[in-house]
This record gives sequence, C-alpha cells and structure tokens, in this order.
Amino acid sequence: MAKKKTRTKKTAKNSKKFSLRLNRHQKVVLGSFLMLFGLALIVAFVSFLFNWQADQSTLQEFSDRSVEAKNWLSKFGALISDFFIYQGFGVASFSIAVLITLSGIYLFFGMPSKKLTSFWFWGILVMIWLSIVLGFFTKHSILGGTIGFEMNDFLQDYLGFFGTVLLLFFLFIAYVALRLKITPEMIGTFVQTKKEDINAEFKAAKEASAQKMTANTTDEEQDWKKQSITKEEKTLSTDDTAPEIDFENNLSEVGSISAKTNTTSSTLEEKEQETEELAMEVETAPEEEEVDEDKLSKKLVSDFGEFDPTLELGNYKFPTLELLQDYGGGITINQKELEENKNRIVDTLKNYKIEIAQIKATVGPTVTLYEIVPEAGIRISKIKNLEDDIALSLAALGIRIIAPIPGKGTIGIEVPNKNSTIVSMRSVIASPKFQNAEMELPMALGKTISNETFVVDLAKMPHMLMAGATGQGKSVGLNAILTSLLYSKHPAEVKFVLVDPKKVELTLFNKIERHYLAKLPDTEDAIITDNNKVINTLNSLCIEMDDRYELLKDAMVRNIKEYNVKFKNRKLNPENGHKFLPYIILVVDEFADLIMTAGKEVETPIARLAQLARAVGIHLIIATQRPSVNVITGIIKANFPARIAFRVTSKIDSRTILDGPGADQLIGRGDMLFTQGSSMKRLQCAFVDTPEVDKITEFIGSQKAYPDAHMLPAYEGEESGTGLDIDVSDRDKLFREAAEVIVTAQQGSASLLQRKLKLGYNRAGRIIDQLEAAGIVGPFEGSKARQVLVTDLVALDQLLNEEPK
Repeated sequence: MAKKKTRTKKTAKNSKKFSLRLNRHQKVVLGSFLMLFGLALIVAFVSFLFNWQADQSTLQEFSDRSVEAKNWLSKFGALISDFFIYQGFGVASFSIAVLITLSGIYLFFGMPSKKLTSFWFWGILVMIWLSIVLGFFTKHSILGGTIGFEMNDFLQDYLGFFGTVLLLFFLFIAYVALRLKITPEMIGTFVQTKKEDINAEFKAAKEASAQKMTANTTDEEQDWKKQSITKEEKTLSTDDTAPEIDFENNLSEVGSISAKTNTTSSTLEEKEQETEELAMEVETAPEEEEVDEDKLSKKLVSDFGEFDPTLELGNYKFPTLELLQDYGGGITINQKELEENKNRIVDTLKNYKIEIAQIKATVGPTVTLYEIVPEAGIRISKIKNLEDDIALSLAALGIRIIAPIPGKGTIGIEVPNKNSTIVSMRSVIASPKFQNAEMELPMALGKTISNETFVVDLAKMPHMLMAGATGQGKSVGLNAILTSLLYSKHPAEVKFVLVDPKKVELTLFNKIERHYLAKLPDTEDAIITDNNKVINTLNSLCIEMDDRYELLKDAMVRNIKEYNVKFKNRKLNPENGHKFLPYIILVVDEFADLIMTAGKEVETPIARLAQLARAVGIHLIIATQRPSVNVITGIIKANFPARIAFRVTSKIDSRTILDGPGADQLIGRGDMLFTQGSSMKRLQCAFVDTPEVDKITEFIGSQKAYPDAHMLPAYEGEESGTGLDIDVSDRDKLFREAAEVIVTAQQGSASLLQRKLKLGYNRAGRIIDQLEAAGIVGPFEGSKARQVLVTDLVALDQLLNEEPK
C-alpha cells in the first residue's frame, strides 16, 4: 500500500512539472516574442503591397543566397507575406498580424486574457468576411487572396451572386449589432442630435451676425456725429468773438449774412475746404471701383461657383475599360532562358579576359536587362566593343549595350525575350500611375523594362517627334497617345487637329468630330488629307496662337494654365473677348510627305508654332517613316526635345532622330526608345488595335455633342503667283508658245514646259506663274498638276486678244 502511494505522488509531481500554465517570467518572454513577431508581420505585409510583383521570382529560390528580395524583411518577409496575403486572405491578413501583436501585449503586461479570446474570435470572423467581400473584385490578387476568391466562388456556386451579397450583408449587420452594440434607435438618436446641434449653431451664428451689423451701424452714427461736432468747434475757434451758430440747422442764415460779418466769411472758408476735401475723395473713387471688381468676382464665385467649361456637356461619360481588350496575364519568367543567357554572357566576356563581379536580370515585357558589374580595372569601352560578339553568342536580334547605365554603377545588356508579352492599352490605362496622374495632358506610352507603366505629360515636353520604319508600331503609338487623352480629358479641355496624308490611319476619329476635333471654317472633313488645306490650317494655328497671346497679355498671366484658372474664378470678363482656352494638339501622321510636296510653306509655320506655342497650350506631335535630315531639319529638331524612335533601318536614321545609335537595334512590334533630353528609356509601346479605337470613338460619338467641331480662325491663303507679271510687256518671250502647249495638253505643270520647250526649272516656273496671272491655269495644288482653265486654242486666242496692250 505504501509503494502505491509513493508512485501516486511521483505521478502527481510529474504532471505538475509538465503543466501548460506559464509563470510570469515565461509570459514576459512569450509576450515579447509575439509582440515583436506581430510587428515584423505588419512590416513584411506593408512591404509586400509595394514589392510583391518584384519578389515573385525569389520565392522559388529561397535557398539561393545570391538572389535578393525587395521585401523589407528579405526572403522571409516575401515568403510569409505570400503565404498569408497572396495564397491566403489578401489584405485582410493584416488582422492576423494585429491579433498576434495584441496577444503579445496582453502577455507582456500581464493583462487578463478574457478579452483577448473575444478579440481573436471577432478578428478571425472579420478577416474571413473582408476577404470574401474583396474576392468580388479581383481574381487571385493581393486584395482578396486565393482563399477569399475561392470562398466567394464557392458561395456564388450555391447561393448565386445576389444570395452571396445578402449573406455578407447579414453578417455585417450581425457584427454591428452583437460586437459594436449599435441599434437603429441609436443611429436615429445620433442623427437627430447632430441635426439639432447644426440648427443651434446656425441660429447662434445668425444672431451674432445681426448683432454685429447693429453694432457697426451704431458706431458709424457716432463717428458721424463726432466729425460734425469737431467741424463746429473748428468754425467757432476761427473768431473768439463770433456768435454761437447752429452749423447744422442754420446754413441758410449763414449764407444770408456772409457780406456783413467776419464770422460768416470764416464759416464759408471752412465750407469751401470741406468741398475741396469732398472733391479729393471723389478723385480716389476709381481705386475703390477696382477693389469692387475683385469683390464682384468673389461674390460671383460664392453665388454661382467657379466657371465650369464642362457644363455644356455635363452628362458626358468617359470611355470605360471594357472597350479595351485584355490580352492576358503579366510577364512569364522563363528561368531556363535567363540562366542560359547569363552563362553565355559570362562565357563570352571571359573569352576576352573580362571578369564579372556581379550580374542580375530584370525581366520586361519584350526585353530582359542584364546588369553586370565588372571587376576593378576593366575598361568600359572594351565591353561596349563586344556588342556584336555577345549578340552572336546569344543568337538574338537587337542586342543593346548601355555603358554605363545612367545613375547606376553598372553596365546594361538588353536582350530580347524569346516569347514577348503584349502590353495591352487596358493595363496601362487601368494602372494607378495613369489614373492618379496629376498632369495637364497625361499620355500612357507603355511599360518599361521593369514592367512599370510609363506616363508622361505632353504639356511639359512641349512637342514630340516620332519616327520609325513601316510596320514597326508608329501608327499604333499615335493611337495610344490619342486614346490616353480621350480617357483623361473632357471634350471641353482638349481639341485635336489631325493631319493624315495617307488618308487611312486616322479616319476612325471622324466619329468624334463634334466632341474633340478642330477644323477650319467652311470645311467638310475635320481630318485633313489635302496638303493645301494643311498649309492653311498651320497658318490658322499661328493666328490662333497670336490671338491667345493677346488674351494672356490682357489677363496679365504667363501661360494657359494661369489664364484658365483666372477665367474659372470669374476674374476675366467674357464681354472683353475672354473665354476658356482648351489645349490644341496638332498630330501629323506622315510629315515627310508634307515636306516633299510643300517644303518651306509647311516648315515655316511648324517651326514658328514649335518655338512659341507652348505657353498658349498648342502642342505638336509629328511622325515620319524616314527621319532624314531634309525632312527633320535642324530648326525642327531644336524645338522638339521629346523624341520617340521605333525601329529604323540604319544607324544614320537613328542618329537623326535620337542624336545617337540604338534605334537600329530595336526588335520592332512596338519596341521603342524614348528620350526627353539626356536620358533615354526603352519601352514596349501599349498595343491598341483598330477595333478597340472603333469602339472608343463609337462610344464617344453616340453621346450628346457640341453643334459643330471647334472652329479655328479663318485663313485665306495667298494664291501662288497671283498678281505677278500683270504687265504684258514683262512676260517671257515663250509665253504664247507655252500657253499653247499647256492648253493643247490640258496639263498645267512646269515639268511639261521643261520637256516640250527645253527650259530650265526656274524659267518654266516663272512662265507658269505668268500663265496663272493671265487666267490660263489655276492656283498651286501641292503635288497635283494645275487645272487648265482654257478649253482649246480658239478660246486661248480670244483671251489673249482681249487683254489690254
């Protein structure tokens, strides 16, 4: 019996030894661990929200110490954040981190754990509920997480969309009622209390305002009386013997005895002085009127609000993202391809005795950038000269070496991906960088090598030059620019002048003529295809520019932004010619054709607009297939600091457009280089197809529009040659013979006269001008032959015989 008791006691001792109860010291240790671990989770989760895409590649290489993670807690933070947020409950996983931190605080400070159980119960429920709610909006994203999406999908399979919404709403009401102890009566009481407080404040403010007005009126009356008494005392002090006179009531008596007493004379002198003072006050009235004008503008703003230029089309709806096509997911990383390219680059450089200290890769939609750090003592030019050797070893098209990368101590080698990814216009328009861009004219051009959306402001460029060979993405780039502006600017804020000599690229934008396009008066089509109309339009824009500068001068502002702000604040009177000024963007799809046919007549107004039009909100986007020096002249290049180069055929063309090589090494299909000064960036242009542009223009064109397109100032072009050589005696000796040749052939061209009469070009051109002045041929029509106005030789003889000798 004694042995059994002893065994029982030992068992009791052992059970006490392994008890789960924690003493105070153990609670402090465990509490500090949980508290710090919870804070570490919060830090990792916050970092994951910004760096989760960049850290996707490191998740599978957790054991590789050479791979770096962007997360603030390195690979551990990236891995645990991916588990809880991406694979788990999305951003609702922050609830786990907060609950762990709270548990650590309770244990560390020895607080009662009864409330802690309640926190965990409701915290887990809120996390699950929020994850399911966010699962409505995203698929496998960091908002709802994989669990949130799957649970949402499961509920919708059995309850449907409407049933799932009702269930989640019921759970929300249950949480508010059971956890927060809020009832409808409490909400009603709160609203009623707030309403009474607002009414009481309003009533008190009204009474205080009335008392203040009464006090001001009383003060003014007292001041007036004091001034009257002071004037009376001054009058009496001029003569000690003067009788007492009631100055206010006996003015008529003072006038009747003015010739008899000195007192009356002095009183009249005082009266004249007061009249002079009154006159001086009247002279200062214009200053008071200026102040009143400023007060008037403030009163107008307070009564009617600021001027809203979008009010005429107040119900206008911007295009939706559903009109743009989604071309699939993001970038797929091919680890095998990355490893092979890295080894080939390292081996090629080793063959030339160039050792590498470090190499890392950044994968983009079309191109992967390998950044290498050579060993000390290696000359950069030696690596730069191996461009063709590296291209041969990689068997790839378009190898480009950046030595060194600006702002970094590395050398970049850009290698095209075997399987490129399409950058959809939808993805760049939907990106926060574009949606939250605080720019006057935001343009989403595409994505960089690091897969970041690239957005620039045309208003700060201020003009852009675009070049690229046929089929390399130039027209798609123009459509991407126009689409960006259509998604960001109201029709009242921006107008387009579209020039399309090819007559097929920009025709889809005809549907938005009365919303966004600008044209000359008395013209049918807003999209300009005739070169003669291009010249008139460019000169019309010059007139518009001069008119806007006059408005800015009258408003005493420096640029269109300040002018429009002043006009919105109702500080500029429309009766004086002031109006809201929209931005005007001139887009030329094929500039080389204009230069070849019109030459100086096009170059001169474009150069003038490029030099002066920035401040008044007129911006130019010029595109060409062949960036030769006779097309892109020095005057034009000097005023177009922003350049976009798609793939070109030669290094000469690349130097013409970019002032350096690189464009000839691009791979095409939207691969482009963008420069705005010294730095150069490689981008993959956003792809927007013709059906997408058609849907966007159809969506906009179907809405209520302005009565007509935006009208530019009228411009009457000077007819070439008109008014020259009117004197018959100054005509060329071969004038008559040339007229007969032209009438017989019914073709008015200088080249015909050169061939038939064996003349030089200058003399043939002068004869054509003389024929135009005589009414035999029509005006200059660009590349077309002039119209012959005389039908036959008989009519020609009759015309020449009727001329005055």
